[in-house]
Amino acid sequence: MGDSRGGFRAARRLIDLAEAVRTDPELPRAALAELLAAHGERPEELTEEAFPEAGAVELRAAARRMAALLGESDEDRAAESLNALFEECGARPRLTRHDGHPWHLHVDRGGEAGWGDWFLASGALALAQLLTEYGRIAWGACAALGCGRFFLATGPGSARRYCTGGCATRARVAAHRRRKRDEHGRAGKGEERR
Repeated sequence: MGDSRGGFRAARRLIDLAEAVRTDPELPRAALAELLAAHGERPEELTEEAFPEAGAVELRAAARRMAALLGESDEDRAAESLNALFEECGARPRLTRHDGHPWHLHVDRGGEAGWGDWFLASGALALAQLLTEYGRIAWGACAALGCGRFFLATGPGSARRYCTGGCATRARVAAHRRRKRDEHGRAGKGEERR
């Protein structure tokens, strides 16, 4: 799950999948499989037999649930939600090393667990690692009006509110224009009263 750049592969997969389902709530099974493959799932695990339409339905529902958690900005509520997911999924992480990756925590999709349970458990594990490593919420939904894209905020500095510098700049410019408009409106009303 961890990589040498300090990021988290499972967290990136969570963000990308939740964002894809947020954008297209009925994202086709084949597109979900492509996205999972891009994040390292093995092709034999993504065939129509191994990952049927019913699995895609579960995965989309799990992505929508995780999206709600990605929008959470309160650390205590996020921790409570993560603990509830661990309890619900019966998540039992284990250390593993595979495909050239260093040792990392992993939550496998057991034979009895569906794709949704696997995604909820692995996503919860990824977010719990971020919360404990950074001591704060290290993810979010962009606060820019009309955006809402999910992002990871694993860099240095204070918590981010925007997915990109572009969204942050647009929000600052819009706030500046509102303040100027409000100041101008108040000044105009003051002159009318004289």
